[in-house]
Amino acid sequence: MNELSKIEIMPYSLIVGQEQLKLALELAYIAPRLGGVLISGERGTGKSTAVRAFSLMVYRDLPVTLPINATEDRVVGGLDVDKLMQSDPKWKDGLLVEAKGKLLYVDEVNLLDDHIVNIILDVTSTGKLEVQRDGQSIRDDVLFTLVGTMNPEEGGLRPQLLDRFGLMVDVSTATTKEERLVILENVLKFEDECVRPQRTGKSEFLKQAEASNGRKFNELEQAKKRFRDVNLEKVLKQCVALADAFQVEGNRGERVLAMAARAYAALHNRAEVTNQDLKVIAPLAFQHRRSRMEQSQETTWDEKDEATLKRVLGSE
Repeated sequence: MNELSKIEIMPYSLIVGQEQLKLALELAYIAPRLGGVLISGERGTGKSTAVRAFSLMVYRDLPVTLPINATEDRVVGGLDVDKLMQSDPKWKDGLLVEAKGKLLYVDEVNLLDDHIVNIILDVTSTGKLEVQRDGQSIRDDVLFTLVGTMNPEEGGLRPQLLDRFGLMVDVSTATTKEERLVILENVLKFEDECVRPQRTGKSEFLKQAEASNGRKFNELEQAKKRFRDVNLEKVLKQCVALADAFQVEGNRGERVLAMAARAYAALHNRAEVTNQDLKVIAPLAFQHRRSRMEQSQETTWDEKDEATLKRVLGSE
């Protein structure tokens, strides 16, 4: 990747607000088997900017991006058409293999063919890619961080596909004047930095942002290493009780809640998961698995939901 593409993406540490979005991205990196992150929000809310900035910070590269018109061959792989025309049939890996060890970004995932979405989510949850086609049998370990975005005004995802995403975030535009001012200042300063002549070197503004990125990356790496050592035993019953209270169908919801809470505890360098961790994670794990989401694609987490959390977990 060239230097221009690096500097044109605003550093992750300069992303203002969107705390739930940033938390979901970080948890999915710590625990890739969570099933990825679905980000719902209108245009102009910084979804793509945050995802690309995060990818640059943790993978040192932009995400592998899956286009809306992607075919199954392009996603899972198939015979290279150019080579085939030359009577030299060779297998060409798809985007899922290209994304191995990186971030796979699916913009407007709700506009993709359901079959393609299902394939991607299958590989995300299992970490395995198995392809039987064109006389070829391909098996590969494929682990990546999946992030999909959608604008609910353009339609939603079927409940079966929503449930396959580990975490979901509802992103909105910054509303306070103070927050909007900081966003504007950061954007303008960064744009100035992008056109700064190379001979002048980096400004203190960009140096501080990059240093902050480095500290966050180290935090995530350490959390990833200790993830499996975090004890879950004390909260397993509460995970099931919450799934029941929010009428979550199947068993995927409580598994995601437990894993994401474990990642959250690891991020904060704690040895065991607490009820407070479950309270933080529950909106991300459950809001897209409720009956109201199936009926109206509504993801709002309201006071009634918070009351349910307190009833099940107590006011700790």
